[in-house]
Amino acid sequence: MADQIPLYPVRSAAAAAHRKRAAYYSAAGPGSGAEWPSSRYQLEDESAHLDEMPLMMSEEGFENDESDYHTLPRARTARRRSGLERFVCGGWKLLCTSCCDWLVNICQRKRELKARTVWLGCPEKCEEKHPRNSIKNQKYNIFTFIPGVLYEQFKFFLNLYFLVVSCSQFVPALKIGYLYTYWAPLGFVLAVTIMREAIDEFRRFQRDKEVNSQLYSKLTVRGKVQVKSSDIQVGDLIIVEKNQRIPSDMVFLRTSEKAGSCFIRTDQLDGETDWKLKVAVSCTQRLPALGDLFSISAYVYAQKPQLDIHSFEGTFTREDSDPPIHESLSIENTLWANTIVASGTVIGVVIYTGKETRSVMNTSNPKNKVGLLDLELNQLTKALFVALVALSVVMVTLQGFVGPWYRSLFRFLLLFSYIIPISLRVNLDMGKAAYGWMIMKDESIPGTVVRTSTIPEELGRLVYLLTDKTGTLTQNEMVFKRLHLGTVSYGADTMDEIQGHLRNPCPQMQSQAGGNNASSTPPRKAQSSAPKVRKSVSSRVHEAVKAIALCHNVSPVYESRAGVGGEAEYAEADQDFSDGNRTYQAASPDEVALVQWTESVGLTLVSRDLGSMQLRTPSGQIQTYCILQMFPFTSESKRMGVIVRDESTAEITFYMKGADVAMSSIVQYNDWLEEECGNMAREGLRTLVVAKRALTEEQYQDFESRYSQAKLSIHDRALKVAAVVESLERQMELLCLTGVEDRLQADVRPTLELLRNAGIKIWMLTGDKLETATCIAKSSHLVSRTQDIHIFRPVTNRGEAHLELNAFRRKHDCALVISGDSLEVCLKYYEHELAELACQCPAVVCCRCSPTQKARIAKLLQHHTGKRTCAVGDGGNDVSMIQAADCGIGIEGKEGRQASLAADFSVTQFRHIGRLLMVHGRSSYKRSAALGQFVMHRGLIISTMQAVFSSVFYFASVPLYQGFLMVGYATIYTMFPVFSLVLDQDVKPETAMLYPELYKDLTKGRSLSFKTFLVWVLISIYQGGILMYGALLLFESEFVHVLAISFTALILTELLMVALTIRTWHWLMAVAEVLSLGCYVASLAFLNEYFDVAFITTVTFVWKVSAITMVSCLPLYVLKYLKRKLSPPSYTKLTS
Repeated sequence: MADQIPLYPVRSAAAAAHRKRAAYYSAAGPGSGAEWPSSRYQLEDESAHLDEMPLMMSEEGFENDESDYHTLPRARTARRRSGLERFVCGGWKLLCTSCCDWLVNICQRKRELKARTVWLGCPEKCEEKHPRNSIKNQKYNIFTFIPGVLYEQFKFFLNLYFLVVSCSQFVPALKIGYLYTYWAPLGFVLAVTIMREAIDEFRRFQRDKEVNSQLYSKLTVRGKVQVKSSDIQVGDLIIVEKNQRIPSDMVFLRTSEKAGSCFIRTDQLDGETDWKLKVAVSCTQRLPALGDLFSISAYVYAQKPQLDIHSFEGTFTREDSDPPIHESLSIENTLWANTIVASGTVIGVVIYTGKETRSVMNTSNPKNKVGLLDLELNQLTKALFVALVALSVVMVTLQGFVGPWYRSLFRFLLLFSYIIPISLRVNLDMGKAAYGWMIMKDESIPGTVVRTSTIPEELGRLVYLLTDKTGTLTQNEMVFKRLHLGTVSYGADTMDEIQGHLRNPCPQMQSQAGGNNASSTPPRKAQSSAPKVRKSVSSRVHEAVKAIALCHNVSPVYESRAGVGGEAEYAEADQDFSDGNRTYQAASPDEVALVQWTESVGLTLVSRDLGSMQLRTPSGQIQTYCILQMFPFTSESKRMGVIVRDESTAEITFYMKGADVAMSSIVQYNDWLEEECGNMAREGLRTLVVAKRALTEEQYQDFESRYSQAKLSIHDRALKVAAVVESLERQMELLCLTGVEDRLQADVRPTLELLRNAGIKIWMLTGDKLETATCIAKSSHLVSRTQDIHIFRPVTNRGEAHLELNAFRRKHDCALVISGDSLEVCLKYYEHELAELACQCPAVVCCRCSPTQKARIAKLLQHHTGKRTCAVGDGGNDVSMIQAADCGIGIEGKEGRQASLAADFSVTQFRHIGRLLMVHGRSSYKRSAALGQFVMHRGLIISTMQAVFSSVFYFASVPLYQGFLMVGYATIYTMFPVFSLVLDQDVKPETAMLYPELYKDLTKGRSLSFKTFLVWVLISIYQGGILMYGALLLFESEFVHVLAISFTALILTELLMVALTIRTWHWLMAVAEVLSLGCYVASLAFLNEYFDVAFITTVTFVWKVSAITMVSCLPLYVLKYLKRKLSPPSYTKLTS
């Protein structure tokens, strides 16, 4: 998309710039005077100077080409350098860049994407090699798996440090304990990680294999052959049956459907569940038999592979006819990979395969997600390492650098290595697994699955929530709610009145039903004077319902007749159209809702092809209408129209429906339309204005000749066609206003309100139309009723983007609505400014977003704000966004399971997200923060004791506790109580849901910061010093008594500190405390080599240990009590 944005060259003449701006503002509104644009521009210009955006260019500057803008400052700085400096720096820079480029080219060898000529059924004629048509979602292959997993583990400073320490024990001079005390924990962590990654990788491999080995029919000169999806090549003719996945990007050549068109489901590509109509190339559709595709000499010229799933440019050429046949190809002639054929059997020629298909180009590679808490702990670990080195240097300095001091330094580094606890990663990983289990077992959010167990704490740190619309916020089920005729309004409870009007045909209808062609003149005369005569309500209801039943692109499909053949669908007999088998398909679910409503009130659409449609009246009569022209809906025109001829009366009528902004200037003057549209929009209904105009045969023939001429023109075709159609759109008779509701998912409004109160900013990113997206934003209360909405005008270049951003800056506290095309232009030129302004908005809606743009917005927020983002989606088009965000939540819905499989967390309903974040996100973060800091405290306290011991005994690098004591201290003696902190909770789940404002504190990261860490360091130094000095003061004759007293006091202190840290007791916590104490007391009998068993059983030992423990813990208990009283946390008022 970006490469389609025009870039304007530098113009020195200010007049050219002024002309351009004037043209931009004259296009802003019709009917503006000649002087108005320039004066308006001067006002804009002055205000733009007044509050010019930061980092923006001067007014002349924004006409510059992108490359000029970036190179001008560089050129100036380069000029300042001296000759020698320029030579040295330039030469070095050139050498480095050329080496890097060469390495990158060798490693990646990224092919340049080119346009191509594809001969039908002749893959061997392809001029260059194209990628294989295989899907690969695996992160590693058999050779890179072990190195890749080890790299992911050892890129963390913590793990790398443990590896170095463990390896140092193989050097005899540095060995200070048993090998298993170092290698067992590290080996355990690595084994668990490798097994987990291997299982995930194997599952990915199986999923890819299943897709790649699907069989398809390939058409060859010898007939049909079966071919695997991964073996399909560019140029192959592939046959795809109904309900089969399209394996690669193809141009649609033929179909079994008589109409020459078919429906496809694109939900896994763009997230829209409605079916899309695709049209076969007319030249190949007309061929008598399938085999004739090999008897003609034809090729397709296709543009180079691109990201944009909504556009395609190409040509089809048949060379062997005289003259050669040329057909232009557009998006409606394509079948993109990963879409599903919904009707008939299709034959297409493959144009893009593998990595070059639209679906793969719009899917980003999954990244290994690392939680913010892990990164913070990594920073603290580095700080601990600096402290470790400093302490070791101090010890060697005090020792006086005697003998081989560097060996002593390394031994001290190993002695104090417990400052960085090796059990930190083990405890945290086990904690994460426990949180995942708790989430999946929560009965309030059934069906929730944790797919990435490494980031549950992220759920408690989110600031931005990016959500899809269709199927995520809404059910994608449209319901007709309101019909307004100006003087009378019909709602859900008064639809039976409309049925009554339709059952009693008005005089006009009866005269038409006569089918007499002679009666075609009087109605036309009556039509011309219609505005003067006040019609009855009954006739107005008839006209409105008939207009709604005719003006659409809906096709009825009869499922049960698929096997009989296409003919049955188009049979004229009444009994062929059994209501039970009929389903409606269209490019928009609103259209289907309207046609289903006309059926419910009695006027039924029974059949439709490219040239006609049939309606059945309540009395059972079949009315046939010939479709003369169709004007499809576009996002620019915001309306659609159809010209039909009634077969019975030969009347020609032009029906049109569209958004109120587009239709208000087309219909005749009225005093109710604007007011009623506002009323319906406030109810969250999607409004459509329906109008008609009767045409004489002469008027239609004149229009058709001008329309055909405009369609054949080469230059400005779209403008000329639009101008001809607009000549018809004058003084149209306003028939009615319809209101359709897109049902929201259960409890969407309270959930969005909950998230907003929690301080989470919600952005809605959708591929849908601007009007629809705005309407859902209002009805779901994403945008509150009191807030203004700023709709960002379409921009195509830097100048327009500059002015529009400046206009947006003046708005305060309003929601932003921006389209994908405008977003692309703004991101290209003013990325920083747009991000800064959008982040200040209470809500942002991005419509017409491609999957890649969704992912880009997620990365933009991460980069510019540094805050944590969460993406929520339910379709294949949301996968890129889910993978790009810090935390991805997939919803299992109608659009398949692709999003939920790619996500980190999978839920069944949007409302479950509230509890997932408020309760489980909070608990996971708070628990991990407490657990991480306590494990560090456990290492710091023993390192402090080691430092005191060494300093007392002449700075000797001798370990205080050896062998099993060290292993036991980190495992069976303290592991269970410390790990039981994963059951702790500061507030009850009910309170967390009732007061979402508590969540705001979590995003500030106060539970784990350098401040809290420093508090734990001071506690560790105090307790370690008291325990060691107390034991040294109280020991009598033998050194073994020091060991016994200090170690026992240490274990008791740790158990008491766990009790001090706990905020809400759980019965398992008490069991863990008692069990650990019991294990220690029982093991004393077996620790003869460390302790004097006779001394342990004396009263002296007991009172000395009790005294030391009391001194180390009591002050902390007093301080905690005072802090609770004088400075209680924010949630205590709520829980009291």
